[in-house]
Amino acid sequence: MDVDLRKLRYFVAVAEELHFGRAAERLHVAQPVLSRQIRSLEDDLGVEVFARDRRGTLLTAAGQQLLEDAVPLLASAEALLRRVRTAARGTPTLTVGFMPGITLTPATALFTARRPGVDVRLLRTSWDDQVEVLHDGRADIGVVRLPVDQRGLQVRPLFREPRVVMVPAGHRLADRASVTVGDLAPEHLLQDPDAVPEWRDVALELRERRRPRVPAIHQVEEKLELVASGAGICVLPSSTAGFYTRPDVIALPVADIGPNEVALAWVASRRSPLVHDFAEAAAQTLGRSRPGTPPSPAS
Repeated sequence: MDVDLRKLRYFVAVAEELHFGRAAERLHVAQPVLSRQIRSLEDDLGVEVFARDRRGTLLTAAGQQLLEDAVPLLASAEALLRRVRTAARGTPTLTVGFMPGITLTPATALFTARRPGVDVRLLRTSWDDQVEVLHDGRADIGVVRLPVDQRGLQVRPLFREPRVVMVPAGHRLADRASVTVGDLAPEHLLQDPDAVPEWRDVALELRERRRPRVPAIHQVEEKLELVASGAGICVLPSSTAGFYTRPDVIALPVADIGPNEVALAWVASRRSPLVHDFAEAAAQTLGRSRPGTPPSPAS
């Protein structure tokens, strides 16, 4: 039996929404059509993937397994289509994903000198999609900020750099040359606490269980707007903070917060010579520690 990718896409939408109506809106299809496709998928598989009752829609054990496997399968299918269409243009192309604050020019210059016929394209990524763009083929290789989900990826460390805390001008700590994690304990962090475990371990708002809900923030610009308004603080890699300088926000070194690690990542199953050559160029030009941090394994 061949699995219908369209039915899998419909299934993933319902599994993520756990609501047929919302999933139908997301897919721009009528709800009865979506329901028929899900029943057809269950007939194909010979199992039920959803349990439906008065409480709503829930995944069965089979459905949970299907969701775990379907997401990377659909991403691989998208990547296949993108690479085939790119190859059909006739010009070798390499798309490199990169996180804010990371300068790729030395690596791309060296790669282009070695591979003058290749069209190098750059794709700005975020914490939310820096791995996703590799799996679905939007990028062939990425310069990522760790930690990331490394399943299915080849990861090569490049360098480490200090992290700084961003506070509004006029903040009680703004005139300090540097601060400690303890100084930040009373502050509200505009990030997932797990992203800054040193702060998480001492944070008063977590100890006192009064941390407000933090909406998802996808861009550095959004974080800095909130910091400037006095809504909270955020911790950024020093290069990112330097790239987004503004007069109403101040970057302060934090003596006892670990550095951010930057690495190359690509899909482990890829055997592209272009990916290999860019990785070598990046390791030679970017693979060094930033001042004040211990050397990375790639240095």
